[in-house]
Parts: sequence; structure tokens; C-alpha cells
Amino acid sequence: MTAPAIHIKTNVRDSVSAAEWEVRVNLAACYRLMAEYGMTEMIANHISARVPGSNNEFLINPYGMLYEEVTASSLIKIDIDGKELFNATEYGVNQAGYVIHSAIHAARHDVDCVIHTHTIAGMSVSAMKTGLLPLAQSAMRFAEVAYHDYEGPALRLDERERLVQDLGQREAMILRNHGLLTVGPSIPECFNNHFRLERACQLQVTTLSCQTEICLPPDEVVRETQAGYSNAQRRRWGMLEWPSLLRKLDRIDPSYAH
Repeated sequence: MTAPAIHIKTNVRDSVSAAEWEVRVNLAACYRLMAEYGMTEMIANHISARVPGSNNEFLINPYGMLYEEVTASSLIKIDIDGKELFNATEYGVNQAGYVIHSAIHAARHDVDCVIHTHTIAGMSVSAMKTGLLPLAQSAMRFAEVAYHDYEGPALRLDERERLVQDLGQREAMILRNHGLLTVGPSIPECFNNHFRLERACQLQVTTLSCQTEICLPPDEVVRETQAGYSNAQRRRWGMLEWPSLLRKLDRIDPSYAH
């Protein structure tokens, strides 16, 4: 079987607004960073970003490309009804990706980016009845993480309502027996949320593997720590880090911005 070529059929930068191009570059960078930090599962999973100035259009990866192959020009623009609005590649959109991301972009206009992964640590914690434990301050950041029970591989449109209801106004959700999902008001903030949630899951898997008695902090300390991580209390997590991450990518492979 011959896979479609990674061929961009038009000059995308000249075909979209400057604001959309900037989002495309940052979203492609996010895909590359997820690959760099090992949060991928071959061509599966998805990251989306809202098209500037729109409440019903978003960008998502072509289904069939590795995260390390994604570029600003290869991202596909679709609407919340699943209609392709702009696609310069020979690939399509993953159905599960459409179901999950369209649900959140339609309901949460405060969210500009959504990330979903199937990492080993994330899937492991998703299967634990305990859920995410407040083992260290990085995990306490997600003391109010949401949970969504497994309904299958997210292919049915009727699941969208329950996904949104379970997420509520939170910035992170553990999909039971499935994986992790984070949202953010920008791509840098969403990436930071996901990186930290993944680290919290890695911490939990590592700690529980030690098979020793665990020390957990008092509930009031956990709540105070979680509140301290609120963007309203301190700073917008991810914004300060983002330029340094882009510099890292530029040293490795700047083709994400093409």
C-alpha cells in the first residue's frame, strides 16, 4: 500500500490571513514539541487550535502524518460540522479527532487550543480507580481535574455533549481507560498544561511502582497549592516558556514553520 505523499498543493501562507498563519506556525510547533517530549502514538492523537476571529473553525493535523512531520502549511482547517474548509495535503481528518475537538471548540469559546494524547503514563493513570493523586506540587496543580468515562474510541457524535459536560470549565480531563486531554486559552498555555499533566502521571506511575507507603499532604494544603497555580493568581503558565521552546525547535529543525 502506497501512502499519500507529503506534498503541499498550494502556497498556504499567501492563502490565509497573517493571524491564521501565526496560529499555524505555533500549532505546528506544538506538534513538534509533543514529539520531542515523547507524547505521541505514531499518527494517532490530535491537537487543534481555533482559527482567529472564528467560533466555529479550527485547525487540526492531517491523519497519516507523524507529529514530527507536521508543518504550518499541512494543517487542515475544518468547521465544527466537519466540513473541510482548507486542505493543502492529500490527507483527511481523523474522526475521533473531529468528535473530541469540535465538541470543545463549539462549547468553550474561552478555549483556543485542545490537546489529546495516549501516553503510557496517561493511559495508566486513566485506568486507576484512585484517579490522579496529589503526590507532589506538580500533581496538585490538577487537584480539580475532570474525568470522563470510556464510551469507545470517540467516534459517535452523541458523545460530544457528555465530553463537554464532564470537562466543565476545567483545563484538564482524564479520559478513563483512554488517555489525557487539556485545553487552554492559547497554544503555549495548553502545551504547558499537557506537559505538566503528563509529568504528574509519570510521577504517579513511578511512585506506585516503588510499592512503599505513600505520604499525601492534607486536603487543605492540596487546595491551597492548586489555587496558587491558578493563572488568575500568578501568571499565564506557558507564555514565558514558549519562546525558549521555539528556540529549541529552531535549533533542531525549523521546518515546522514552513
